[in-house]
Amino acid sequence: MYVDRLPPHDVAAEESVIGSILIDGDSLSRVASFLRPQDFYGEKNRWCFDAFLALFERSEAINQITVSHELSLHRSRSEGRENRLEEIGGSAYLAHVVMVVPTSVHIEYYARIVQRTSIMRQLIDVGGRISEIGLHESDADTDAALSRAEDLLFRIRAGRGSGDFVHIREVLDTYMEESAALHGPDAAHVSPVATGFPGIDNLLGNGMQRSDMIVLAARPSLGKSTLAFNIARAAADSGNRVGIFSLEMSRDQIGMRLLASEADVDSYRIRIGLLSNDEESRLLDAIGVLSDLPVYIDDTPIQTIIDMRGKARRLQSERGLDLLIIDYLQLIGGGGRIDNRAQEMGEISRSIKGMARDLDIPVIACSQLSRAIEQRPNHRPLLSDLRESGSIEQDADVVAFIHREDVYVSRDDWEKRNPTEPYPQNIAEIIFAKHRNGPVGTVPLYFRNDLVRFESLETTPSMEYAPSEA
Repeated sequence: MYVDRLPPHDVAAEESVIGSILIDGDSLSRVASFLRPQDFYGEKNRWCFDAFLALFERSEAINQITVSHELSLHRSRSEGRENRLEEIGGSAYLAHVVMVVPTSVHIEYYARIVQRTSIMRQLIDVGGRISEIGLHESDADTDAALSRAEDLLFRIRAGRGSGDFVHIREVLDTYMEESAALHGPDAAHVSPVATGFPGIDNLLGNGMQRSDMIVLAARPSLGKSTLAFNIARAAADSGNRVGIFSLEMSRDQIGMRLLASEADVDSYRIRIGLLSNDEESRLLDAIGVLSDLPVYIDDTPIQTIIDMRGKARRLQSERGLDLLIIDYLQLIGGGGRIDNRAQEMGEISRSIKGMARDLDIPVIACSQLSRAIEQRPNHRPLLSDLRESGSIEQDADVVAFIHREDVYVSRDDWEKRNPTEPYPQNIAEIIFAKHRNGPVGTVPLYFRNDLVRFESLETTPSMEYAPSEA
């Protein structure tokens, strides 16, 4: 397809970059943050830039003499070939590129041309690899094939060098633009995402902050999925587009939970079909309300973080996405590249945090807690109770636990120990044990098991501005 055409490249721009650095070695620092040796199409220029970086890392001067010496020390990978200096044409080639450009002032302009043509070549390469997926994996699952194709494209964007220093003015200008947007027509899609629980929103700073990874953890059957779905319902009602990855429950189960909560009808009565006329009427009304909400559910039971990242990007580009919920972390597949599950979970955790930043949305990741809670006299959860906790705790911006004392202590035992305090029947404490950018504290909620719903209590959440882990 491309046999009769050379890939995009610009020899003059490449030689101008090399010549500029030979004229002024300090000019390398102006392009090193975004330009890489592999961005050069010409092998001679690639080797020269590689030599520049080697000298730069050793804090040595960069000029025709030092570069000539550096190139002479390196032999190409193929056996029997001479050193790189001789292969590029010796010192005469270095003198040639110096003569090509009169000054290093415009090095960034030349470097951007080199970078742009490199991206175009990568796109051509990825196009061929995507064609291979379509031609030779006809029996593969279409979603998996699309995810692999999307990931190939994403790697081009994600691999474009590191960021660079910016002046504080740019940071403050961005803040002013975002502040103005909070009151504009698109405010719902740039402001924090409300949870529907005033106490939680207050503690988090007016809602869940965009680009935050929020871990919601609990032991089984304490309601982490329920709370996550309640938050999804409230966020969607405020105009936010919500995506749910459910690796445990089917979409029908999620739908029934949301329906019971919305209609104020016992979930068990819905399942067995034992409903009064009034309840049936409320269910029909609830179906109408929920059907209009921008909530999207993916209940694929086995998928990797790469699959999920591709689907989330596609949802955001096609329909918009303001909040993502993953239920739950420990069910995500690692792709089989790492044998150690703790290391695999670390990669998954970092990818989720990266996804939150890439999509600029809060991501709620539900997580299981270890059995260590059951074995302690005090059953209140700790950060160390997170399963495969090290990386999850480190990557998360917010870690919240659900704790219910009535699950561990009977009414009789409670009254013996606390004769003056009422038994905390159905009272759930949402314990914020880590908050990277704000206070930690506890928000009490009331749990309605029959309606699969948490409700706010008329209390002020306890907050403490204690230093949380970075």
